Amino acid sequence: MNPFLYAILVIVTTSLMGSSFAIGKLGLAYLSPLLLVGFRFTIAGVLMALWVYKKPKPSSLQDWSRIFLIGFFQTAGVMGCIFLSLRTITAGESSILTFTNPLLVVLLGTIFLGNRYRVAQWIGVISGFLGVFITLGFHLQLTTGTLFGLGSAISWAIATLLVKRWGQRFQIWVLTAYQMLVGGLLLLVMGVTLETPRLLITPSSIGIVLWLAIMASIVQFAGWFYLLKIGDPGKTSAFLFLAPFFGVLSGWVILGEVVQWYVYGGGLLIFAGIFLVNWTAAKSKRQHPLPVQKEA
Repeated sequence: MNPFLYAILVIVTTSLMGSSFAIGKLGLAYLSPLLLVGFRFTIAGVLMALWVYKKPKPSSLQDWSRIFLIGFFQTAGVMGCIFLSLRTITAGESSILTFTNPLLVVLLGTIFLGNRYRVAQWIGVISGFLGVFITLGFHLQLTTGTLFGLGSAISWAIATLLVKRWGQRFQIWVLTAYQMLVGGLLLLVMGVTLETPRLLITPSSIGIVLWLAIMASIVQFAGWFYLLKIGDPGKTSAFLFLAPFFGVLSGWVILGEVVQWYVYGGGLLIFAGIFLVNWTAAKSKRQHPLPVQKEA
């Protein structure tokens, strides 16, 4: 692919990822958090399910349960925590905490799957967690918002490990569509049972929900998966560090958020950590390719 077009697509997809935090925070003026994100992913899931209607679907209850579990963590867990965090912390802080998930993938993969990682990747993990400590203001007093922000990262890391383990069983767009639909429906149920539902229907609220559902979900997913398909997945994933940058930038531009200097400093360390984890993973994969083992 033309390098210029590749760069444009990277910027478009990561800016959609990052700006969704600020736009989501705008939506909280019209809808309660879980209801907002529930509508977002239910609409996105229905549209994508219609699009993949003729593609091969899971044939067993066990595979559908796997999709349900992925949707629970990837959509309901991640997005529910993000939008709950936005009630009390800035869009920039929420995006920085959420995108620490590659660092947690290394940690959880080592503990639960016995994965082995290079020294440079562990340096990246240490750098990332030091960045989180600085981002939280040089102390470990976790507020509700930061706990939800970290919860979204943990949930995303768990979903990543589940997709790595089970993803090859499904057609990628079928998995994407139905895990979003499952997660969206779960969030709608939680939105009317776990919080006081609030829904104000205006042209602005409709526009926000549709933007989040179509541009920040379907278009963003399509663009990102296309990048992963045409490029080296590890190297491409290194560009995820741009997403929290756009999260901070959009929070400043759209919401007028003032971010403290230590958030920038911690964010830089987190970006460096994520870059080391992903970049060295891509390099190791190119130098020592491993055969793909399919689960029986």
